[in-house]
Amino acid sequence: MRHNKKFNHLGRTASHRSAMLANMAISLIEHKRITTTVAKAKALKKYVEPLITKAKDDSTNSRRVVFSYLQNKEAIKRLFGEVAQKVGDRPGGYTRIIKLGTRQGDAAQVCFIELVDFDEAMAKDTKKKATRRSRRSSGAKAEAAPAAETPAEEAKAEAPAEEAAPAEEAKAE
Repeated sequence: MRHNKKFNHLGRTASHRSAMLANMAISLIEHKRITTTVAKAKALKKYVEPLITKAKDDSTNSRRVVFSYLQNKEAIKRLFGEVAQKVGDRPGGYTRIIKLGTRQGDAAQVCFIELVDFDEAMAKDTKKKATRRSRRSSGAKAEAAPAAETPAEEAKAEAPAEEAAPAEEAKAE
């Protein structure tokens, strides 16, 4: 029976699993986005989000607790520095998993896992969707119509000039 055994073992021993998750968490903190399988991303999400929550309280004890998980001074500096500043007001949900499809070699489900506040492209898209434009007035349509005719008139003016050029070449022969 497997009562009360929630987390995914990922087909690894406990020491291998903890080392792998620590390395993936360090890579996520340093690069802000990594590509991995969906199962590993879900396990990493459960591993790294409590560490980010701990980093919001910059005390000696919380640094020591996080260091016991990650064992990397540079990652700790980034986590308690720039990452903690960006997520300081966020109540949770610091990572996002975006599924990419299947991997060519073994058909494993692949995804991005990224820190939410560091993806500028997603932040820009949400701002664009928030703006609302009003309908055009009848005056705006009338002004748009002559503007549409202008390129057509230019094309007509260019066409006779192009036709005249072959005629001049024929005279030269």
